[in-house]
Amino acid sequence: MSSLEAGEIGPGREPWWAIVGIFVAGFVALCLLLASPLLIRNFLFQPFNAPSGSMKPTILVGDYFFVSKYSYGYSRFTWPLPWPAGLAPSARIWGAAPARGDVVVFYLPKDNATVYIKRVVGLPGDSVQMKGGMLYINGVAVRRERLDDLVGIDACGGVADERVKRWRETLPNGASYETLDCVDNGFLDNTSVHVVPEGKLYMLGDNRDNSTDSRVLTVIGDVPIENVIGRAAMIYFSLAAADERRSGGIRFGRIGTMVK
Repeated sequence: MSSLEAGEIGPGREPWWAIVGIFVAGFVALCLLLASPLLIRNFLFQPFNAPSGSMKPTILVGDYFFVSKYSYGYSRFTWPLPWPAGLAPSARIWGAAPARGDVVVFYLPKDNATVYIKRVVGLPGDSVQMKGGMLYINGVAVRRERLDDLVGIDACGGVADERVKRWRETLPNGASYETLDCVDNGFLDNTSVHVVPEGKLYMLGDNRDNSTDSRVLTVIGDVPIENVIGRAAMIYFSLAAADERRSGGIRFGRIGTMVK
């Protein structure tokens, strides 16, 4: 058995300051543990779910996904602290511009409260038009490739076994994703040329014939960049609803999928 050196504290003889330090450290650890979810949600990743099919096949009804709030910085709508004095209402803290092809979550410009999710296709200064169901940016048709029809997902408000035309669209910056085409010459398949104003974005849903987006000027129109909450990042859970034809359940294959 070793003897205690001079000044060493033996069992049961902790000084008062050591006991206080243990309590302080425990209190700080508890505060951090309780505050971590709030800090993560307010500054880093906020969870959302998809209640509609406007972004099928990228986002399905029943998908739960994280939105990266820091990707584009913070606006007066997303900064969780009092807005700094002297900053313009349209400014963004640590701001970065979204890119064409990004899937973003934003507040509806009409009320700055209702949340939508769409894909950015037009940046400030771009001219955007739909002609015959094809997307044109700055007068040039966006390249698209026909894929096999999509079967097994109710994308058009009909039965789940219907066949839906599917395309791969590739934007000028290389962003590539799938879109759906429920009907030929649909209501929103032809629009006039629209120039995106400064400080705003033009959004489209991937389910082109079942999406209320920037093509509907009276409902959404151009979206101010300050209304953007963040970029859709990863699906962390997915639950299919049951109906008279199919049983519901967890879609394990979608969990962990990155949103592109």
